Amino acid sequence: MKNLIVFLSLAILIISCKQNNPKIIIETNLGNITLELYEKKAPLTTKNFIKYIVDERYKGATFYRVVTQNNQPNSKVKIEVIQGGLYEDNHPQNLAPIPHENTDKTGVLHLNGVISMARYEPGTATFEFFICVGDQPSLDFGGNRNPDNYGFAAFGKVITGMDVVRKIQQQPEKDQYLDPKIPILKMKVID
Repeated sequence: MKNLIVFLSLAILIISCKQNNPKIIIETNLGNITLELYEKKAPLTTKNFIKYIVDERYKGATFYRVVTQNNQPNSKVKIEVIQGGLYEDNHPQNLAPIPHENTDKTGVLHLNGVISMARYEPGTATFEFFICVGDQPSLDFGGNRNPDNYGFAAFGKVITGMDVVRKIQQQPEKDQYLDPKIPILKMKVID
């Protein structure tokens, strides 16, 4: 009986360990950003992001765009984010676009530190991503940042390194594009 209890306890421990959300480190010359991805809530988006990392498709990636209250004078709906990725629409590392996982389906809202996929239309996201600086409800499903009101696919959150995100957002920019871009030195799955 005692052995059965020990066995069941170990089995529960192993199962619970496998249910942890994956964690990612993004290394930059301004510091590291650690993300927790919500694999169960946004499985397609999470799987896609991890595939780019594991396949080393983010080599040469940068944080290249920052959106602040002051640099979007023609936008009726203002947001605050930093954007990263490979910066080319037809980059050779590009994989096929993924289906759009709306925030109304996943429940992952664009709150401070949330990571989300950039896109043109729903179902066009590939490797470009952004991190919210402050809460950004206009990026959720039904939000009015985009005319289609489908919002963006949020899939995780910064768990350490929001100070680095803010540092990146405060770097010199021209028309929302960083000058110079902030290189992403390495991205890796740590959990």
